[in-house]
Amino acid sequence: MSRRPDKRPRSEDVHGIGEILDGLLSERAIARGLPIGRLAAGWTQVVGEKLAEVSAPTRLERGILDLVVTTSAWGAQVRFLASDIARKANQLLGSEAVREVRVRTAPDPARKPQNRTSEA
Repeated sequence: MSRRPDKRPRSEDVHGIGEILDGLLSERAIARGLPIGRLAAGWTQVVGEKLAEVSAPTRLERGILDLVVTTSAWGAQVRFLASDIARKANQLLGSEAVREVRVRTAPDPARKPQNRTSEA
């Protein structure tokens, strides 16, 4: 075993990147975060350019997609489009992960809210 500059021993076991990623993906917290990450990355595809500027997905758990929007007016629009948003989100994810959409208003949708309650 070789020593690194910080004096901790380094394992000489060689693992392929695929094996490492499989191990990470099997961890529940990481696996749960993948769908919301995919939604965030493809949010414009789900809601369109204009709505993507004023909204953001913040959490997907137990079939409930939590969104944050900048104003209550945009919140009303998102609520009106909730079934379309769920359908398009599921298309992007390739599964039926989204069963319900909940909306909350916050000034900056890019910032994840601390309070995860919803108005809907």
